[in-house]
Amino acid sequence: MSLFSKKPLSELMQEAESGTLRRSLGAFSLTTLGIGAVIGAGIFVITGTAAAQFAGPALVISMLIAGVGCAFAGLCYAEFASMIPVAGSAYTYAYATLGELFAWIIGWDLILEYALGASTIAVGWAGNVQSFLQDFGLGIPAQWAGPPGSVVTLPGGSTVHGVFNVPAALVVLAISVLLIIGIRESAGLNTLIVIIKVVVLLLFVAFGAAYINRANWHPFVPPNQGHFGVFGWSGVLRGAGVIFFAFIGFDAVSTAAQEAKNPQRDMPIGIMVSLVICTILYVAVALVLTGIVKYTQLNVPAPIALGIDATGIKWLKPIVKLGAIMGLTSTMLVMLLGQPRIFYSMSRDGLLPPLLGKIHPRFRTPYVTTAITGVVVSLVAGLFPIAVLTQLTAMGTLLAFVMVCMGVLVLRKREPHLNRPFKTPGMPWVPIAGALICFAQMIGLPGETWARLVIWLVIGLAIYFWYGRHGAERVRQSGGAHVSPIAAD
Repeated sequence: MSLFSKKPLSELMQEAESGTLRRSLGAFSLTTLGIGAVIGAGIFVITGTAAAQFAGPALVISMLIAGVGCAFAGLCYAEFASMIPVAGSAYTYAYATLGELFAWIIGWDLILEYALGASTIAVGWAGNVQSFLQDFGLGIPAQWAGPPGSVVTLPGGSTVHGVFNVPAALVVLAISVLLIIGIRESAGLNTLIVIIKVVVLLLFVAFGAAYINRANWHPFVPPNQGHFGVFGWSGVLRGAGVIFFAFIGFDAVSTAAQEAKNPQRDMPIGIMVSLVICTILYVAVALVLTGIVKYTQLNVPAPIALGIDATGIKWLKPIVKLGAIMGLTSTMLVMLLGQPRIFYSMSRDGLLPPLLGKIHPRFRTPYVTTAITGVVVSLVAGLFPIAVLTQLTAMGTLLAFVMVCMGVLVLRKREPHLNRPFKTPGMPWVPIAGALICFAQMIGLPGETWARLVIWLVIGLAIYFWYGRHGAERVRQSGGAHVSPIAAD
């Protein structure tokens, strides 16, 4: 029965009040944290691929499907985050509602969202930096800006083979150092970057709207090419699953619950406001982009830059590229902030070694998990191309959202009288709709991505039965979470 042991809410609330992490984030910082996570590789990189290969101009509908699914899931996250303001996000919520085994599965699954997502974004960041530098006659040697075995085409037409993506690895390490120094400093930098990249996207929409050719929107839903997911309405569904990567991150707000000044009030605000702002901005960008450039031409690494080129507004191109670099930087920051806090929570519960639960005595951040995450993510970013990472990241996140939606239903049934500062409206239909929409997007993803997910979960279950189950049992017998999490050495 220990496989399905649930963590008492009283124990979770005691952890929330422990004061081991510094409470320094208000509603504005949490909202910009969410926007910083969401506006990144998805809108600046994947938008073009999703339109060109799957949905055409109906990418707008794909975005709305993904956005609605995220909104329903976001309402469920908001209820949990206000009720259980503890670091750990969906992992912690699953432990309180579905039991230890499900908590482990979702904690292991979230590595696909945060760590693998950060690696994906780092690769996109490196590509945009290289493109930006080349505009000024500068650049990094091509073999040191691509993963091993990749073929990089030089401006003259010749090719070289990649050795290691150095800029992708270095930016991850730099952000990890910043996160160790402090959450307040990290959030302040993120807020500045968020303002810059939102302004850049607004400039694109404002100036690009004048160059829209309505003929590029026809047919709005291109006819299916005879295969599931290649245009037609199945392509719209697959496009939603792929572009869902663009929405990943709003849930990262909930990983910082233990560092929020007033989590009961501010967490729902941060989650929902950031999601609404990003969805509106995404739809506007998609409409303008597919109106400026025919969707068949958008299968490029920098589709928004291509859109600017099509308008002839040359002065805006470097600004857009700089905005993309800024956007990817802040998204990485939030992803690299979220993953260590999940490891921190799992360590306190005994599912991972106690070392991973240490808090820095001066900075009061989970420095061990942040350092380990930074090193691993930097290696993955340096060694793997972006195409290998993107869809698996989306798959892992969708699974987490399904489990959070179902967890709200379970806890409403099991603990109906709990204090809920924020309640998910439209019960039980909103959680059910959120779970179904997210699962439908999972179905839209390719079969090989499902296979990779199964392999990943099998590895995770092997670790759980080898270490995690016994470690959690020892913690329960000792009377709660690991004590003395603040490092003294």
